[in-house]
Amino acid sequence: MVNITHKNSTLRKAIALARVNVSRPETIQAIQHGTVPKGNVFDFSRAAGLLACKNTFQVIPDCHPLPVEYTSITHKIEGLSILISVEVHTIYKTGVEVEAMHGAAITALTLYDMLKPIDDGVSISEIKLESKSGGKSDIKQNYPDDLNVVIVTVNNRVLNKTVSDHSGDIIENKLEKFGLKNITRKVSGEDADSIKQITGELIGEKVPLILITGGTGLTAGDHTPDVINAFIERDVPGLMEAIRSYGQ
Repeated sequence: MVNITHKNSTLRKAIALARVNVSRPETIQAIQHGTVPKGNVFDFSRAAGLLACKNTFQVIPDCHPLPVEYTSITHKIEGLSILISVEVHTIYKTGVEVEAMHGAAITALTLYDMLKPIDDGVSISEIKLESKSGGKSDIKQNYPDDLNVVIVTVNNRVLNKTVSDHSGDIIENKLEKFGLKNITRKVSGEDADSIKQITGELIGEKVPLILITGGTGLTAGDHTPDVINAFIERDVPGLMEAIRSYGQ
């Protein structure tokens, strides 16, 4: 099973479609008039589909147990076909595409089972994902690939080259995964004056994105937050809330 512990919970939606075909107009009439011997095919198949959506993880080995918070199953008659639409929502770390498709498949199979006694030509012609949303696929990357980024590591031992810049490496690797290439690395001492000087120089150079790591702890020698606050013209608390929520 794929590790999703590092992901954020976001609103995720999926819509899946299935098509059941019958061979005779009399079958459609029996559905419409409620005379199918096994009962109301729409009600029964809808109930089966709802159960399938909620229990997908029990039959598909790699699917995670997740909270299915909304499901809608509809039927539409088109000639000698019944079009099934299954929509599933969750707020979780992974999507619900398989849950929607599983629901559509079981809804279709239930229709098949209920109609086969009166029509030996019933078939399921397709089960497919119609749409999905949520998660990283919805993030719009509106920054240019050549965005100038400077990573500043505040650490005396890195400055003196007695240890490697592990945190700076992590940040650079993450930026490269997002397609950024114009990345510069700098190191500052831990004293307030050094942090102030290097930050002021970068702001003076109009660097559009400055990422500072280190010196953010609770000890008397951690000056980064206090120094940087003096440069901030407008705080955006929502960003820090998202970072802390992710960090949990």
